[in-house]
Amino acid sequence: MKKLVSGQNYLYRKKIKKMDGLIMAGQLILALSIIVGLHEFGHFIAARAFGIRVEKFYLFFDAWGVKLFSFKKGDTEYGIGWLPLGGYVKIAGMIDESMDKEAMKEPAKPDEFRSKPAWQRLIVMLGGVIVNFFLGVVILAFITLHYDKEYLPADEVNGIYAYDLGEKVGFKTGDKILSVNGEELTRFSDILSTSNMMGATVNVLRNGQEVTVIIPDTFYKNYSKSNRPLFITADNFSLTVDSVLEGYPAEDAGMKSGDEITAVDGTIVNAFGDFRRIVKERKGQEIVISVLREGASMDISVRIDTNGLVGIAPLNPYQLKEYSLGEGFKYGWHDGVSILGANIKGFGKIFSGKENASESLQGPIGMATIYGAEWKWNRFWYITAMISLILAFMNLLPIPALDGGHVMFLSFEIITRRPLSDKFMERAQMVGMAILLSLMVFVILNDIWKNFIR
Repeated sequence: MKKLVSGQNYLYRKKIKKMDGLIMAGQLILALSIIVGLHEFGHFIAARAFGIRVEKFYLFFDAWGVKLFSFKKGDTEYGIGWLPLGGYVKIAGMIDESMDKEAMKEPAKPDEFRSKPAWQRLIVMLGGVIVNFFLGVVILAFITLHYDKEYLPADEVNGIYAYDLGEKVGFKTGDKILSVNGEELTRFSDILSTSNMMGATVNVLRNGQEVTVIIPDTFYKNYSKSNRPLFITADNFSLTVDSVLEGYPAEDAGMKSGDEITAVDGTIVNAFGDFRRIVKERKGQEIVISVLREGASMDISVRIDTNGLVGIAPLNPYQLKEYSLGEGFKYGWHDGVSILGANIKGFGKIFSGKENASESLQGPIGMATIYGAEWKWNRFWYITAMISLILAFMNLLPIPALDGGHVMFLSFEIITRRPLSDKFMERAQMVGMAILLSLMVFVILNDIWKNFIR
């Protein structure tokens, strides 16, 4: 009987893992469909605006001619390929991944890419990147307005609470943040942006004196997918319980709304941050919380759960500000630029040898795991925006076969007023495709190693 139950549990866990994998894959495929489809639409709409014929518009690759669906309208064949690793538009008269040499041997037609001025061809090649950037910005604005809705203004915070990691950098509890990299902070949450975690200069007011704190460019290494340690927060306020969460240890222990927490195991609690620090350090342990309730002092024994949670919401003295429509898009732009800047810094570290490519780069499997096994729409949209912004940057890298390679060659043509030969472009395309295929093989094998073998 025991073996039967054990076997059933194994099959159940296997089924759950399979479902988790399907949810992660489904999120990635939907995200890539949106990102790639709109990227290619950027090329398509720019080409059509200049009267350039587009022969194919495909979501995903129809490798070896295998397609899931297709139809033709006008001069263009629209379809969905079977290989969900990208997509493409085949623009007439352009040397691309199709390597259609026979078509290039024929005399140039007026509606072909090669017949148009270099500046028009440059805009066509930038179309996808521009759409990806603005897609990321629009999604981030949508998240701000629909999910976040309001924010904590930086000038509301009288002083930060510095946890161990913040103290190591040089912050102290009570510091008031004045500026970051020379710019005044508007939203308090912006101090924790990914870009700042990769290096920032922060000016704070401490005991009436202006002090500079440097967040080193290696600081981001303190974080990982599974570990987000407390750094600096707006938790520097006295702790009065606003509500007790149902099903958590505080409810079972008898804590009530209005309790003023004064100490934990005899250690005085001056701020909510003090309480969070102690609780986080004592996961799974029993503690004695001293409170004032209606003027009377009492001690309450509470066992912290294994996640380091007690289950109370503090009475927060800060007034949150609701985003206006204009602010939503303003901060969508701000967050998009911040994410893009952080990723440019990250790639710079890889190219300079300061970071290990195998640890930093993610392939399709790695990206799917970032989405997670639970479909949460706010997380889905944020990661999709982030991937769209990263792809905008990566597509601008000056590698032949990427948009950035074409932009590089077209910029050369505009400056020198001399086009590069078709033979050179064909060879450059082949080199670029070899680089991209090698990179694709590397990231996929790296994903398999990190997620299934190591």
